[in-house]
Amino acid sequence: MGVANGTDPREVGLSWAWLVFGFAAQALFMGRMLVQWIASEKAKSSVVPVAFWWLSVIGGLMLLAYFLRRGDPVGVLGQLFGVVVYARNLIFIHRGGAGLRSSPKS
Repeated sequence: MGVANGTDPREVGLSWAWLVFGFAAQALFMGRMLVQWIASEKAKSSVVPVAFWWLSVIGGLMLLAYFLRRGDPVGVLGQLFGVVVYARNLIFIHRGGAGLRSSPKS
């Protein structure tokens, strides 16, 4: 069971510190969508700012640590792949020197 059911997270192998860490990780990871939304609204076009990728990497690494601590193979696998993609996008941006990228036109 989980916190929503009133179970103490220590009963499922998590300290309160790890639970807070997990919520902070999820907040960072979700925050990237807010950053992207605001940037797109300002540009009146779909854009993905560099901050989106940084929040993706940081939040993804934090979630990876959280899932590793929980022993959650589904979460670990999802974050491992994602972090590689996010980091690769930062490498592309660094090499190209661009701050914002528009989505491709169809």
